Parts: sequence; C-alpha cells; structure tokens
Amino acid sequence: MHFVDPSREVLAETLLAAGPNAPTLCEGWQTKELAAHLYLREHRMSAALGTFIKPLAARADKALEETAQKASTTESYAKLVRAFRAGPPRLSPMHLKAVDNSANLSEYFVHTEDIRRASDRWAPRALDSDYSDALWAELIKRAAILYRGVDLGIVLVRPDGPRHVAKRAPVSVAIVGEPCELLLHAHGRTGHALVMYEGQPDAVALLESAEIGL
Repeated sequence: MHFVDPSREVLAETLLAAGPNAPTLCEGWQTKELAAHLYLREHRMSAALGTFIKPLAARADKALEETAQKASTTESYAKLVRAFRAGPPRLSPMHLKAVDNSANLSEYFVHTEDIRRASDRWAPRALDSDYSDALWAELIKRAAILYRGVDLGIVLVRPDGPRHVAKRAPVSVAIVGEPCELLLHAHGRTGHALVMYEGQPDAVALLESAEIGL
C-alpha cells in the first residue's frame, strides 16, 4: 500500500491547523519554516541537496528563509501549504512513486509529530497496523545510519516481538517501543518519543547523551 499521499494530507492539515507561527521540534523553526522546507525540497533541487552537500547549504538556507518570510501571514502561509499539498512537479524526482515513498514516508510522519508534540498537550496517534509496518520497514533500512554516532550496540524492539539489530558493539542497549515511536527516537526526537531502554545504567546514560539522527 502507498501511504505517502495520505501522510501528506495529514501533514498539510496539521500545518494549516497550527498556523504560521506555531512551535515545532525542529530547532529554530516555526511552522512557516517547516512548510517552506517541505515545499522547497520538492520544488528546488538545490534546496533538497543542501541538507547533505555543504557547498549548497548556504543557498538552501537563504531560500528557506526567504520562503518562510513570504509565508508570515495567514493567507500566504495557507497558499504555501496548499502548494506543498498539491505534490511535487512532474520534473521533480519525487514525482516518481518509488522515490516519493522512499524520501517521504518517514519524513512526513516525523514532521507531523514535530508539530503535534511541540504543544503542551498531545497524545500518540492510533495508527493502522499496515502503516506501522511500513514505518518499521523504513526505519530498519536507515537505522544503522541514524545511530552511527552512538558508541553502543543498538537493538530496536517492537512490543509485538520483532527486533532489529541496528548496530553491533560489546555493550548494547535495547530501545523498546511502537514502530512510530522508535522512528521518532532514531530521528533525534528522543525527548518526545515514547520508548523504554533496557541495558546497563551507564550504557543507557551514554545513549541519552548521544547525538542521534541525521
């Protein structure tokens, strides 16, 4: 099943409900910066690559700042969100479903929660089991990269049984949680992910102080 399109809809609705100046879990970003990021990564290749290629980072940051400033009013912000909601242009690589799924399934879930969990009151969403399985599949593809900065072995454990060794080391910590919560933890939202740790206290303390995610 293809979950990216409905995930885009949920993210767009969450952005619109929050308005342009709501807080997010993305450091230094309000919702207008997040909306600008989501739009630009599909419409400007330099903006998408700026996250990974340092020479393009300054150009990408400038484009994001300018786009966010233009979306500072309720009307202009809603227009930007609608443009994101409409999907990538035909010439964008993300117009291809395989690329769209790979690039956006985790991205959209994480950023939806970046908005939801930045507020004082939030509760975890009840997700369809197939959607949870899709998020788990995406997580285990990238877990080794996301936990590369942790000087520990990492084992991801679902409450319903499946386990994945993300990284091997003499000392390991198991991180236990639903797939969506494990995904948030792996993307650095450690203070807002509903997970439990199993391991030696000093190892758990090391994990809690480690840099996680991209």
